[in-house]
Amino acid sequence: MTQIFQAPSSSTLTFHQFTSQPKAGLYVAEKSGSCLLSQRHVRNLNVSYTYSNLSSFTAKVASNGVSGQTAESEVLKALSQIIDPDFGTDIVSCGFVKDLLVDEGLGEVSFRLELTTPACPIKDMFEQKANEVVAALPWVKKVNVTMSAQPAKPMYAGQLPAGLQTISNIIAVSSCKGGVGKSTVAVNLAYTLADMGARVGIFDADVYGPSLPTMVSPENRILEMNAEKRTIIPTEYMGVKLVSFGFAGQGRAIMRGPMVSGVINQLLTTTEWGELDYLVIDMPPGTGDIQLTLCQVVPLTAAVIVTTPQKLAFIDVAKGVRMFSKLKVPCVAVVENMCHFDADGKRYYPFGRGSGSQVVQQFGIPHLFDLPIQPTLSASGDSGMPEVVADPQGEVSRTFQELGVCVVQQCAKIRQQVSTAVSYDRSIKAIKVKVPDSDEEFYLHPATVRRNDRSAQSVDEWTGEQKLQYSDILDDIEPEEIRPLGNYAVEITWPDGFNQIAPYDQLQMMERLVEVPQLTPA
Repeated sequence: MTQIFQAPSSSTLTFHQFTSQPKAGLYVAEKSGSCLLSQRHVRNLNVSYTYSNLSSFTAKVASNGVSGQTAESEVLKALSQIIDPDFGTDIVSCGFVKDLLVDEGLGEVSFRLELTTPACPIKDMFEQKANEVVAALPWVKKVNVTMSAQPAKPMYAGQLPAGLQTISNIIAVSSCKGGVGKSTVAVNLAYTLADMGARVGIFDADVYGPSLPTMVSPENRILEMNAEKRTIIPTEYMGVKLVSFGFAGQGRAIMRGPMVSGVINQLLTTTEWGELDYLVIDMPPGTGDIQLTLCQVVPLTAAVIVTTPQKLAFIDVAKGVRMFSKLKVPCVAVVENMCHFDADGKRYYPFGRGSGSQVVQQFGIPHLFDLPIQPTLSASGDSGMPEVVADPQGEVSRTFQELGVCVVQQCAKIRQQVSTAVSYDRSIKAIKVKVPDSDEEFYLHPATVRRNDRSAQSVDEWTGEQKLQYSDILDDIEPEEIRPLGNYAVEITWPDGFNQIAPYDQLQMMERLVEVPQLTPA
């Protein structure tokens, strides 16, 4: 079956639909001798491109370059020289430039740079470069740049509890084994992110042995309840919001697993977290029901794995990494705690070496951080003041600063990948797919995606019989909206009101469209 789509400027894009998967990058030409080009190679189409979220300016692009060199376009062209190193794209295309105002007569330019997070480690560089490139324009006499961050919003598109709807990133700190310093890493990471300018919360998910009440010293050590809303008000210490079963006035819990899962769910989802850039979850040890409940209820952005050099720690940590992998939660860093200590001018490794690097190598986790055996790190955990607060210039704090930068950058990359993984191109009437952590990009026919729905409305759950018939879906159907659903799928809204959950794995198995631009005379 061949679908013909009309593109701008009267050019015809011809797609061939295959019943089996073609090889990535394969383009099939018609026998008429048309050029074999991908869409990005076609440069003679007249198109309009609107900079993301910038309503004040639209650049008209033609085959001979940019037309109408207005003052605004000169400013945007200058700003497009600044590349975001995480996204590999200029800040104009990223949609960072907001509220652009130009007074050409006075030579004044003002605008706002809205970054993805207030904890951006290179925000000062962005501000400096933006001032420099705009001031270099010959007619500009004054530049006013203000910095801001995007409002906190979850990456997940589904129905979230009210308390989680204004949290941008949720980070799980996990070890799957007790006694390796997981809580120490979680607390110090949270306060490092707060020091970088982010709004941060910590959730202590260990009901059997909560550590947070020992590691921080809030003035109010009891969680309060909003009786009218029936919600929990978190306590705070040095600007970081805190929730732990240890602050519930009951100490440690003695209860069965299903009850614990319910308590954790209630504490996490009914808390008035407010707007947070990062919520750090101190995961309980293990890979059982409690951990699975947390991973499935909460839209985790990423995970940080904590281990020690011993082989026994690696065995348990490997189970945790596999759990996160199965649940499509990317592990962005490994922290190897209690690695070494220095004495008499030498460095000693009392527990051996290699567990952390083994996790990195075996599972492809990109970043490894080492923490030394240091008395002050242990003492700060017992004193109620995190080490990064007590000694912000020390060796341990420098390691946590590197870890904080890593987490911020990786979360930004993950959100960007997820937000652009699946989109609908109306000009060619095809769904574009680029799964996170994959270099492969391909197109799907909307009707193919709709017909391949595997929900109970389309397939009988008991017999496996196909209820949705091929003829039930029109060939010209188009999606109304595509929204990311965590790190593993998208939710597609169709004109008939049906919301389809389409996992990335399923999209990769569908028959694909192969694009063949066939240039025809106007």
